[in-house]
Amino acid sequence: MRIRLPLGRSLFFLCAFLLALVALTPLRLALGWLALDQKGFSARKAEGSIWLGGLTESRIGDAPLGDLTARLSPIQLLVGRARIDIANREDGRGRIAGGLGVTRNSFGVDDLTAAIPVASVFAPLPIDTLDLSDVSVRFEDGQCARADGQVKAALSGDIAGISLAQGLTGNARCEGGALLLPLQGQSGMERLALKLFEDGRYELDLSIRPADPAIGQRLAASGFRQTAQGYAFQLQGRF
Repeated sequence: MRIRLPLGRSLFFLCAFLLALVALTPLRLALGWLALDQKGFSARKAEGSIWLGGLTESRIGDAPLGDLTARLSPIQLLVGRARIDIANREDGRGRIAGGLGVTRNSFGVDDLTAAIPVASVFAPLPIDTLDLSDVSVRFEDGQCARADGQVKAALSGDIAGISLAQGLTGNARCEGGALLLPLQGQSGMERLALKLFEDGRYELDLSIRPADPAIGQRLAASGFRQTAQGYAFQLQGRF
C-alpha cells in the first residue's frame, strides 16, 4: 500500500531538508568558500556552523585578533553579499565588532570597531595598536571604492625623544586605489600616512617637523631623512 503525500507537504519536507543542510554547514567550509584567507584573514581553528560559530586565535595578516564569534548574516544574502559578522567571543562586545563582506568582485569590512595590535607589523616604529571606530572599507576589483570611519594610532614609546602619548588620529578615505589613513598628532607637527592595498601591501610615511634642531639631529640618527617638510621615515611591507 502506497501513501501519497500532498504536493504542498512534499515541498515543505524538501525545503526543511535543504534548510537543515544549510544550517549545519560548518563555519570552516564557509570561510574557505569566501576565500577570506586570500585577504589575510585566518584562524587556527573554526568550529560550529555558519549561523553560529567560533574562531580560535584569529589573525589579520600578522596582527592577532584573538578568539571571535562568527556568523553569516542572512539579511546580506538577500542583497547578493556574503557577510560574516565577528565579535569578541566573551560577550559579543568590546574591542572587536563588525563584519567582513564578500561579493563576486568586491571585499571589505563593515562598521568595524576594533583595537588591532600592530607592533610586529610596523617595527621598528613604536606603533602599538590601530584603534578603529565604525570603519567601513570596500574594495572593488582590487581598487578602494569607499572608506569612512575614524582611526587612531597608539604608540607605546617615544620617537627620538618626542612623546606621542596622545597618538595620531584621522579619518579613513580612498586615494589612488588604496585605503588611506591620514593621521595627525595633537600638535600638528607629526603626520602619518598609511596606505593599505587590497592584496595586503602597505606603505607608511611618518613625517615630523621639530622646532628644536637638536631633535632633528636625533631623528636623523634614528633613520629619518631630512626633507623640505621636516624629517620623514618610510616603511613598506605586507600587513
